[in-house]
Amino acid sequence: MQAETASLSHAPSPADRRLYLVTPARPDLEVFLEAAISGGVDIVQVRDRALSDGDLLRALGAARAVTRRLGVPLVVNDRPDLAVLCGADYVHVGQDDLPVDAARRFGLGVGLSTHARREIDAAGADYIAVGPVFETPTKAGRAAVGVELVGYAAERARAPWFAVGGIDSSNVAAVVAAGARRIAVVRAIVDSPDPEGAARELRAALPD
Repeated sequence: MQAETASLSHAPSPADRRLYLVTPARPDLEVFLEAAISGGVDIVQVRDRALSDGDLLRALGAARAVTRRLGVPLVVNDRPDLAVLCGADYVHVGQDDLPVDAARRFGLGVGLSTHARREIDAAGADYIAVGPVFETPTKAGRAAVGVELVGYAAERARAPWFAVGGIDSSNVAAVVAAGARRIAVVRAIVDSPDPEGAARELRAALPD
């Protein structure tokens, strides 16, 4: 296996984060992020494959302004080039995307999606996402891994990790009981009419 390149990033440690929000670029992005962060979100990823590069970069700039002011790390999905241009802290990649060691050459922290025990064992990223724990339309066609993989990550993961996939207020307790200390969510906050309240409820369910 090729050795991982050491990270050149000065990004805040993901180990200190608990509630990770993944959001598309929405018209009210700045107001929405302020509310979610007020409720307890402490790391934000912007993911929106529908936008042109120019529109996405403008959205990332808006998100960076809010997250920088509030002291929250910003993650860009898949695109280390745009992450550098907007001053983000991390880029998040999947198993079939740019390799972690290559993404690190941009001077960014790197997060990696994992879906199986062997991927958790092999991961050399700054943090990993473990899931999808439950079925979710944001990962259509990918089978849920269940809380069993959460338990495996709790025992074996070498990097800070976030349980992800279909997690909301109805099932977060089961994810925590399986060993998760950190979660990442999309719809549980993005689709809520009260993002601050939704974030606060989820954060209260997580250990300090």
